[in-house]
Amino acid sequence: MDKTQVTAGIHLPQAGPAASAKSLTQVAELAESLGFSDVWVSDHLVIPSNAKYPPSVYIYEPLAVMAWVAAKTTRIGIGTTVLVLPMRNPVVVAKSLASIDKLSGGRVIFGTAAGWLKEEFDALGIPFEERGPRTDEALDIIQMLWTDDHITASFPVHGAEFEDIRAKPQPEEKIPIWIGGHADIALKRACRVGDGWHGGFLSIEDSAEAIEKLKTYGHGNDFVISMRTNWDPLEDDPDRILSEINAYIEVGVTHFVAEPRQRKIGNYKRSVELLAGLFSQAGLRF
Repeated sequence: MDKTQVTAGIHLPQAGPAASAKSLTQVAELAESLGFSDVWVSDHLVIPSNAKYPPSVYIYEPLAVMAWVAAKTTRIGIGTTVLVLPMRNPVVVAKSLASIDKLSGGRVIFGTAAGWLKEEFDALGIPFEERGPRTDEALDIIQMLWTDDHITASFPVHGAEFEDIRAKPQPEEKIPIWIGGHADIALKRACRVGDGWHGGFLSIEDSAEAIEKLKTYGHGNDFVISMRTNWDPLEDDPDRILSEINAYIEVGVTHFVAEPRQRKIGNYKRSVELLAGLFSQAGLRF
């Protein structure tokens, strides 16, 4: 694989002690200046007190952060890693993302998945066991709202009826959809409706297995294979990170989202700078 075609992004300090308007702006601007292709936000609306993950309950709402960052940057892509689609009304998601994409000049990447935290679904009054069908139907609704006009259609899972419905603005260009999740149903969904697959924290061996399945399921041309990692050069051996970057690329990963573990903004920014150096050393476009 041509490493100059592999890209990398940075997760923003969206959660915990480092999270603030100032820190989000600083890291987004830094990532853009360093040549990262995109910045990323996560999605949790509510979290049970005894949850082992995520590590902080203090999390800014992702679509609000995307709009904020879009206003503070000019070039860098802005993505979700990942938006838990069945927890949200798909019409609102379509409208919000289309609006952010228009306002940002076409910089949105829509990473999405079915979710895993049952207590979060319970708190929102959404049946956890319906998350698969709700995700599939929501993707149909969103793509229809982004491309069609004067829509008449029924969506039984959501109980939605469209009768000559219009929803402007629509994206001028297609918003890339990257499907998250590691189960076979998620990998098949990625190949069926996605422009990419977005894995999270998988080992190199498990990533290779998932990528082989994606090939079997028949993804399209220019399909992105993205991996989110928790690399942090302030705490991890930089040589090990560099070795893992190369190993992931060897098995087929074409995009990375690195998420530093630092809890103070100065250290977070320093980690981002060091990651840029490692990606450059590995031969990525920096």
